[in-house]
Amino acid sequence: MSHIHPLTVDADAQHLESLGYKPVLRRRMSRFGNFAISFSVISVLSGCMTLFGYGLGHGGPAVMLWGWILVGLGVLGVGAALAEVTSAYPTSGALYFQAERLGGRNGRLWGWYTGWLNLLGLLGGIAGIDYGAALFTGALLNLQWGIIPSNTTIMVIFICILALHAVLNLNGVRLVSVLNSVSVWWHLGGVALIGLALWLVPSHHQNASFAFTRFVNESGFHNHLYVAALGLLLAQYTFCGYDASAHLSEETKNAGRAAAQGIVHAILWSWVAGFVLLAALVFAIQDYSGTLNSATGVPPAQILIDALGVGPAKVLLLVVVVAQLFCGSAEVAATSRMIFAFSRDGALPGSKLWHSLSERTKTPVAAVWLAVIVALALALPSMYSPTAYAAITSINVIGITPAYAIPIFLRLRSRRSFTPGAWSLGRWGVPIAAFAVIWVAIVTVLFCLPQTSPINVDTFNYAPVAGIVALLGAWVWWRVSGRHNYKIPTVPVTTGSTYDRV
Repeated sequence: MSHIHPLTVDADAQHLESLGYKPVLRRRMSRFGNFAISFSVISVLSGCMTLFGYGLGHGGPAVMLWGWILVGLGVLGVGAALAEVTSAYPTSGALYFQAERLGGRNGRLWGWYTGWLNLLGLLGGIAGIDYGAALFTGALLNLQWGIIPSNTTIMVIFICILALHAVLNLNGVRLVSVLNSVSVWWHLGGVALIGLALWLVPSHHQNASFAFTRFVNESGFHNHLYVAALGLLLAQYTFCGYDASAHLSEETKNAGRAAAQGIVHAILWSWVAGFVLLAALVFAIQDYSGTLNSATGVPPAQILIDALGVGPAKVLLLVVVVAQLFCGSAEVAATSRMIFAFSRDGALPGSKLWHSLSERTKTPVAAVWLAVIVALALALPSMYSPTAYAAITSINVIGITPAYAIPIFLRLRSRRSFTPGAWSLGRWGVPIAAFAVIWVAIVTVLFCLPQTSPINVDTFNYAPVAGIVALLGAWVWWRVSGRHNYKIPTVPVTTGSTYDRV
């Protein structure tokens, strides 16, 4: 039995009631568990590994390593600013609730569009993470049993992974918390194991000049600055999903402080671990062209094979695949809570169904299934287009990253009336928020641009199209239903209920 101080639980519940919501989810997640879910969603063993091949062709080692440092700094600023707002409004709805509360007389519209962008990004995140896990699983199966990882095979693996994550998330927040706690140590141990193996075993390593100055352009574009900017997608995509701490705040003890700390600490630890992983892979490259065009379809797998041999490569690939499975499970948890909250406020078609809870686990079962089914639909084009996976990752970035910036911008606009929560940046709050908004504006424009030349049906970047379609759909649904049914509570509720302390 977990030890939860009754006064802490009651204080959390009372704060939630003051924001207008009756506590219905079980508050069983610790501070470490809250940090763990964002760390698991960021997952350097998912983002860095799945887009490593993209990085090899869009800037090469120099852009991957220096870009990781630059993007990590930018994301830390965004995360810190978002953490401050989250501390004041720790709800499952997170970003859209924050936007509405800070948006003034147009708060409902701010919240509405923020919610739809956030939801698009989260769903794209599930698709990107689990499809990446399917690619790595396919590479492992190929090495172990000679199974050819065709597009159809990868899609079947992808569907199995989605089903697994749905089942895991139907068993309550306690299992989610345990899985993510294990995930933290699995990720850190996995990065350490891969790093040590690639440092100690190979007889040949690349030199520092190769790692930090080698620029490679396989994109088809001739402007190196443009290509280097495109190469930042690897890091920016990896550093997505830390809003998971906010979405699980209604199930976290001492949420006003724990959720904010979870966001910042997840980014910091991922920043360090990701650099170690990328540096280890880059220095261990034996054949650049062979790695970029690996028969496995997964360039990091080729690095492991060339540097360590097939046997050790299989073991380390298994470590990576398990880490990616942890990551996808955490993303499904965060997305289902977003769906639960958004439908609780009447935003989604069929809202009554999506925010219903299991009597046994207090888990939003229908929301979990909706999350994985939509993610499946987003990934289906990957069966037919070689660039569809890059589009999925871009959808994740351009959906979720602007959603981070909107409540930060509104906090900046209402800086005189904003009341910080238990975790605050103090006098640094305004300049960091301003930096965060500028950073998000730059990367959002950047990842709407073409990524491969010549531009045709197969190489077109469909991410901005998905973003426009989502916003257009949100506008239509606002006119049809949202303006009548979407309502965030503006007054406290009083339940008089006894809160779950088990």
